[in-house]
Amino acid sequence: MMKQTKWLINLSVLLALIAITVGAKNLSPSRVALQDDTVLPDTLAVSDTVALPFASYKMGAAIDSVLLSEADSCVSDYAPLHNFFAALDSLRAGKDTVVTIVQLGDSHIQAGHYSGRTMRLLQQQFGNAGRGWIAPFKLSKTNEPDDYFISSVIREWVAGRCIQHNRKCPIGPGGIGIQSVSPSINLDISMAPNNGAGYSFNQAVIYRGEKSMPMLPAGKMKDSIETILSQTACAPGVITDTFRISGLIDTLQLQSTRRKQGTDKLLPASSFKNLYYGFNLTNGQPGILYHSVGVNGAMYVNYTDEDYVRQLALLNPSLLIISLGTNETFGRRFNRSEFAGQIETFISLVKKQMPHTAILLTTPPECYKRVYVNKKRTYVRNENTERAAKTIVDVARREGVACWDLFAATGGKSSSAKWHKAGLMGRDRVHFTKEGYQEQGTLLYRALMQTYNRYIADNNVR
Repeated sequence: MMKQTKWLINLSVLLALIAITVGAKNLSPSRVALQDDTVLPDTLAVSDTVALPFASYKMGAAIDSVLLSEADSCVSDYAPLHNFFAALDSLRAGKDTVVTIVQLGDSHIQAGHYSGRTMRLLQQQFGNAGRGWIAPFKLSKTNEPDDYFISSVIREWVAGRCIQHNRKCPIGPGGIGIQSVSPSINLDISMAPNNGAGYSFNQAVIYRGEKSMPMLPAGKMKDSIETILSQTACAPGVITDTFRISGLIDTLQLQSTRRKQGTDKLLPASSFKNLYYGFNLTNGQPGILYHSVGVNGAMYVNYTDEDYVRQLALLNPSLLIISLGTNETFGRRFNRSEFAGQIETFISLVKKQMPHTAILLTTPPECYKRVYVNKKRTYVRNENTERAAKTIVDVARREGVACWDLFAATGGKSSSAKWHKAGLMGRDRVHFTKEGYQEQGTLLYRALMQTYNRYIADNNVR
């Protein structure tokens, strides 16, 4: 039996939180030491996590009606994530490649602690290809992950978000956009000294609106940076420009230009519509590139737009993790059938625009909702989160995509009381503390790794 994992929270509390149902034989004794001194096994037993339920998925009439050989059956059981796992195996074999993951979600993802923990653990295992997607959240007047900063001397930004009924400005792959009428704009990127350690970069790609002023390098390093400006949109409303740096850096200063490319002519400021969406930071190394895309308050319907999904496809993910469902559960009349239809509509767009991308649905964890009893505010468990979780699992089976049940992994029914008692939930009892989110990120990593190791064992992959 493997050593018990050292957790950030008290072991007895954690055992009360996590529902463990199945045991299995260890595949390897090797271990991975994490940056925070937590120790996780390289190869995980089922008892360490919650497995992804592949065997119950119907992959279509062809698989249902044809008698498969034993080897073919193993592959079909893992069909939802087969190509992704094969890509991971290429990294383990030492191939110079990048495997891209996008985790799309709501406020649980925007904060960056949940997805950030999964990102770090996967990169420790398979290699670090860079920080990936970063968005100008603080400039849009909302919370930003704590491992980077995007700043500007401009203060009069107008912010658009996917959740707005009438968007104040267009949005990009990150579900937000910022716009300014200023005739001169700067954007400075910097990695946080401690939280952003390990994410130096030598290439930055900016995503901007078609009519926005291009940005050029500024500051001391401007002459050592190669700038490649694009003239045409690569997706609806999006232009990408690339900055290639001669060495790894932690900061990049950019300044807008009104100069017509290839000439000394200055174009009038009124001819531009200055709209910026975010950046993709890479380091030129093989490994995992993990894009975290989350917007506070987001629901499936907020991302269900074909133009948006085409923008998201620019990130070229091998795996798209969809972590939504919490906000839908606070509606007055939560309807499982309606919710299922919303998930299915979004998945159909993803399959159309990203046909080679593996899809992994995750369920929301249980939380509280605020009610008033005798004019006094109190909190009760949000029963709709359990209904939402069951709906997501059912849709995953019907759609033939992978699903990880975070609701069950965090303890299932009535688990929110235990997480709150352990100090892992925020004051609103909907969101979690940084430590709580990091625990969830660790659980997701374990689920992926445990299933990946099963895939290797079942298919005789070295």
